[in-house]
Amino acid sequence: MSPPPGELSVVFLTDTALAQLHADFLADPTPTDVITFAGDPAHGTAGEICVSVDAAAAYARKSRSDFSAELTLYLVHGWLHLAGYDDLEPAKKRAMRRAEARAMRLLEANEGCLSRFRWAT
Repeated sequence: MSPPPGELSVVFLTDTALAQLHADFLADPTPTDVITFAGDPAHGTAGEICVSVDAAAAYARKSRSDFSAELTLYLVHGWLHLAGYDDLEPAKKRAMRRAEARAMRLLEANEGCLSRFRWAT
């Protein structure tokens, strides 16, 4: 699977702002970490990935993991949704997790490919 061609929009949001998008567009007001909107390749857009920086920071603190890696994982997750992966059924979720792990390994193995994000409060 591969993502559609075109421009990709990435939006970094707070938990509150992403929960509002979740409510407005998916009729679910609960907090989430990533929402992906499909684009229209005929109009040159691949889609939009909206991620909660708050969620990434909270998870990184809780799990004592790297904030940049967590935020990158959210971006990879959204990109995989655009590529056709789904995580609503157990078997599809396992396939998505494998694809996430592979993408993260590739990014980490190639110097300069893993972005360094900072969380300034």
